[in-house]
Amino acid sequence: MFEFCKHWIDVCKQWLRFALHLCIIKKTKMKLSNNTILITGGTSGFGLQFATQLLALGNTVIITGRNEAKLHQTKNLLPALHVFQSDVSDPKAISQLFEEVTKQFPSLNILINNAGEMRKLNLLDAALDQDDVNREIAINLSGPVRMVQQFLPHLLTKTNAAILNVTSGLALIPFPLAPIYGATKAGLRAYTQALRIQLKHTGIKVFELVAPGAKTPLNDKFAGDVDSKMLMEPDKLVTEAISGMMNDKWEIFPGIAKVIRVMSRIAPKFMLAQMSKVTEKSMAKANQ
Repeated sequence: MFEFCKHWIDVCKQWLRFALHLCIIKKTKMKLSNNTILITGGTSGFGLQFATQLLALGNTVIITGRNEAKLHQTKNLLPALHVFQSDVSDPKAISQLFEEVTKQFPSLNILINNAGEMRKLNLLDAALDQDDVNREIAINLSGPVRMVQQFLPHLLTKTNAAILNVTSGLALIPFPLAPIYGATKAGLRAYTQALRIQLKHTGIKVFELVAPGAKTPLNDKFAGDVDSKMLMEPDKLVTEAISGMMNDKWEIFPGIAKVIRVMSRIAPKFMLAQMSKVTEKSMAKANQ
């Protein structure tokens, strides 16, 4: 009887090893070294932190930006960087960027759509410039969609390929003071979820960084409206994002974004009311 039990224990161990082996083969986690990575909006904020940390991990890193002077400053700060002047709101610029980057860096296998624009808007303002509104939509939503469509055929040919779209906690709870920003980030979140499903049988992994408020130039114009103690340090945020990617967390919620995620589900009206109070206070101050 003892020998019989011992035999079946050995058989079970063998099957367990085999099953574990299959799981390891099936799920290869994201490697974030020895890649070629393109980051839009890489001269400040999250983009600059991604560039800094991904370079330190041994990757070839390419950044884009609209401002040539800032690109040169960033290049001086990080000499190993490769820089391209480009505007994600311009379809022709995206096409040109694709031709130049894939020609010089055929090994490109990761795209990080980080470039963003966030503006205070009073929708009752008769002087509201629709061109500015359209540009914010183009930078935050149309641009990332175009970038994916442009680079997708190339990425499909690569191993360890990935796309990371940077959205926001404001995709979950609207911030009436920045109505276009919240709408575009909600749209990008929905697009990212759809993209992940459509690409699930390919070799491309699709990640979303749902960023909380952070101490970046994007939030400088909201100084006085938002408690600075609530803002996350960009380096810590990006460290969490990179860790999430390496652990195949498709949706990454750093810092207070985790709380926003929960509260948006259990108390959405309360959260919107808090955002509304901030908006009303800011608009009243502006009208004084």
